[in-house]
Amino acid sequence: MPELPEVETVMRGMRVHLEGHTISRASTHHTGLRWPFPPGLAQALAGRRVDGFARRGKYILITLSGGMVMVLHLGMSGRILLSGPDPSRPDPAPAPHEHLVIETAQGARCGLVDPRRFGMVDLVPAAGVESHRLLAGMGPEPLGNRFDGAWLAARARGRRSSMKALLLDQRVVAGLGNIYVSEALFRAGIHPARAAGSVDAADFARLVVAIRAVLEEAIAAGGSSLRDYVQPDGELGYFQHAWRVYGREGKGCPDCPGPPACNGVVRIAQSGRSSFFCPRLQGEENDFGKDLS
Repeated sequence: MPELPEVETVMRGMRVHLEGHTISRASTHHTGLRWPFPPGLAQALAGRRVDGFARRGKYILITLSGGMVMVLHLGMSGRILLSGPDPSRPDPAPAPHEHLVIETAQGARCGLVDPRRFGMVDLVPAAGVESHRLLAGMGPEPLGNRFDGAWLAARARGRRSSMKALLLDQRVVAGLGNIYVSEALFRAGIHPARAAGSVDAADFARLVVAIRAVLEEAIAAGGSSLRDYVQPDGELGYFQHAWRVYGREGKGCPDCPGPPACNGVVRIAQSGRSSFFCPRLQGEENDFGKDLS
């Protein structure tokens, strides 16, 4: 599933191509994705100006004229296809699995492709977007001012669940996923299965610095491309080439001298998902973390 850097990359691409445009026509080619499209979605979009873009966690928020916001989630395989006017194809057929198409008076075309249909689209009044059922209760943005070591420490106090589970909890911090949690915990020297309540303030402060650094580097590199994910312009992201532990089971740890001191990156399963870490630099989980929750 695209994580914060991938969603940020897509959102920025959409902003460049669509901001300030007026939607001349919209069309849906299926009844919906994970949930049905809002009734009359295509008609409600037509004629509205695209006023701005924002991201909340893994959701893209598109502000439209008339006080409306379109909420978009890419799901596991969602992609955005952006193109300009093509006189040779005045009415191009939808791409395979293209479920929503938006065309603008300025000649831009935006298509939402989602083969697995785990994404979602909603249209809500701007005044109620923060209370949307999928956004309400979401934690602070990891690159925002509200997110710091004290915030994490307060949410971790007394928790027996793992550090990875803490960071994947969208009520604690918005937008983090499997890849960047593994990378940030490695940089901070914290075992992914360590009980969150056992981590001290200094570790949390170091972890926040690591989270911000890995996200900023990934955004600068255009996100990490996995399976179906590509940027709006079709280019692949390149941060996966800078992964230090994720997907590197059995390979040498970049910050270790090698055997016998370190035999490489280890993979464990936590709640059905893979976590990657260096035993030498990140230590072992304590007694509270042995369930690898």
